[in-house]
Amino acid sequence: MTTSSAVRPTLTAPDPATVSPHHPSRHWIWLAAWPVTAVFVLSNAPTPLYVLWQRVMGFSAGTLTVIFASYIAGLIGALLVAGVVADRIGRKPVLLPALVLGVVAAGLFATATSVAMLVTARALTGIAVGATVSAGMAAVTDVAGPARKPLGALLASTAVVVGAGLGPLLAGVLSETTPWPTTAVFLLEIVLLGSALLVVLRMPLTRPAPSGARGAWVRVPSVPSANRQHLAAGIAVFAPAITATSFVLSLGPSLLAELLGSSNRIVAGGTAFVMFVVSTGVQFALRRLTVRGMLLTAALTSVTSMLTLIAAVHTASVVLLVGAALLAGAGQGLGQLGGLSVLSRHVPAHRLAEANAGLNTGGYLLAGTLPMAAGYLSDVVGLPTGTTIFGVVLILAALSGAAFVLTRRVLRPA
Repeated sequence: MTTSSAVRPTLTAPDPATVSPHHPSRHWIWLAAWPVTAVFVLSNAPTPLYVLWQRVMGFSAGTLTVIFASYIAGLIGALLVAGVVADRIGRKPVLLPALVLGVVAAGLFATATSVAMLVTARALTGIAVGATVSAGMAAVTDVAGPARKPLGALLASTAVVVGAGLGPLLAGVLSETTPWPTTAVFLLEIVLLGSALLVVLRMPLTRPAPSGARGAWVRVPSVPSANRQHLAAGIAVFAPAITATSFVLSLGPSLLAELLGSSNRIVAGGTAFVMFVVSTGVQFALRRLTVRGMLLTAALTSVTSMLTLIAAVHTASVVLLVGAALLAGAGQGLGQLGGLSVLSRHVPAHRLAEANAGLNTGGYLLAGTLPMAAGYLSDVVGLPTGTTIFGVVLILAALSGAAFVLTRRVLRPA
């Protein structure tokens, strides 16, 4: 058995439960990735604006991470149902409501005057993202078909990081250059989500054929027993990697402001953008690694990122802080691509959306809790000390993930 991320075409026919019988052209694979990108623009657009809201509303670093964690709560709540529903009744019935919720969330952000409004907007964003990473990423794979699974997995993964990077960049630039610093980016996002709705409506996907699947509609996402080690290996590496980037997105602007003595939102947004540019680039550059190689490289990159972050806060070095963010982006990109690749290769198509939901549930559980703990700890002991403790814990988690991957027979080349 080979574990190369460049998944070879199989001789099995397309699964009639998900794939259009019309063999859509290559451009539809790219278009199918657009709704994922549009939703992820919203996911990180608030990043450079938190410092501004914090100044106006007067909340602490701990409250800031609670706002961020409400996104994780909404996301995980959606993951408990979205994958099952997408596999049973189709991708479109999950994607369309998700995009509508995204529009509502953007409207709340644009008019936010309280912490409660920010928490609500972030929770709705999390629901939209949770539904999209389950149904939307599976839809890209479906449209690609069995013969183009490597391209489908690559585009699904890079759609996430492109959107995640564009969001904070657009927010930072528009907040500094327009008269509406906390409004302009969300008005633009409403337009982007509207275009994504049109793409989903026309996407060449069929409704699933009856599969005889039973069980609860709301449940912890799972995979067939034969695929549990594949999913566990993906989570073991992806969770620390996504947690590193979550820290940069939630507390990075505050840390950058403390080191720079400035809260310029273009700098904060630009740092997040470059982090995700690296995340995208590394996926294309290293896409021919085996899945095992991707996951191990991702884990070691996450370790290096946290070592660099610790050095940055103890030397007050902005250069090292940016370097830590870039390494975090590379770790997330490879961890995400490795996880998606192993699932798309081994998990049956009629369980793929639920498998994607499982990967993200495991990843975002850690990404929601650990940065929040670091935020509250930083209120007590200071941001540099809180960041150091966060970094050490994440290093241990990433090393544990690497050890798990090394010991899994199912990931070893034949």
